[in-house]
Amino acid sequence: MAKNNDAFAALMTVAQGQQGYFTTKQAIEAGYSDNTHPYHVHAGNWERVWRGIYRMTHLPPPEDGEMMVWLLWSRGRDEKPLAVLSHQTALSLFELGDFNPAKIHIIVPPTFRRNSRPPKAVMMHRTKLAPAELTRLHGLTVCRPLRALCDVASIHPDTAADLRPVAAEARRRGLITEREISALKGMKSTQKLVTALFQ
Repeated sequence: MAKNNDAFAALMTVAQGQQGYFTTKQAIEAGYSDNTHPYHVHAGNWERVWRGIYRMTHLPPPEDGEMMVWLLWSRGRDEKPLAVLSHQTALSLFELGDFNPAKIHIIVPPTFRRNSRPPKAVMMHRTKLAPAELTRLHGLTVCRPLRALCDVASIHPDTAADLRPVAAEARRRGLITEREISALKGMKSTQKLVTALFQ
C-alpha cells in the first residue's frame, strides 16, 4: 500500500504544478504501471482529456480552462512543452483589454512537428522566441504583453490604434518595461509595430 501511496503523492505533486494535468509518461515515472491507467479512468480517479494527457479528478478544474492541456500536447521527447500561450490568449491572461478569443493561440518553434492535425481548439503560430519574451503565469508559459501585442498587431496592422490603450495600460501596470520597448524598437521585425503602439 505504501508504494501506491508514494505513486499517488508523486503524481499529485506533478499534477499540482500543471493545473491538475499530467501525461502518461509522467504517471509511469510517478510509479503507475501503464496497464493500470484505464482502471483509474474507469474508477473516476483520472479524466482522460486527450491522447496521453489526463486530469487528476481530486483537484478542481483550472479557471484557465484547458490551456495547460495544449501546452502538454506540444511536449517534446523530454516531456517539456514546446508551445507558449500567445497573441490574444496571452493578453487575456494578463487581463489586458477585452480579449476573449474563440481559440487558444499558441506559438511553437518553426521545427515543431506532429503526425496529426492541431486540435480544433488551438490556433497555432510558428516562430522563434527569445527567453526574455516569455514569462510564467498561473503555471503557464506565456508571451510577455509587449510580444503578444506585437503579434496581434502584425496579423491585424489596422488595429494598432485600437491596441494603444492596452499597451498604455500594460506600461502603467509595469507589465511592459522601457527596456523591452527599446529592445523591440531596435529589431527590424518589430520596430514599426512598437512605434505604432506607443505613438
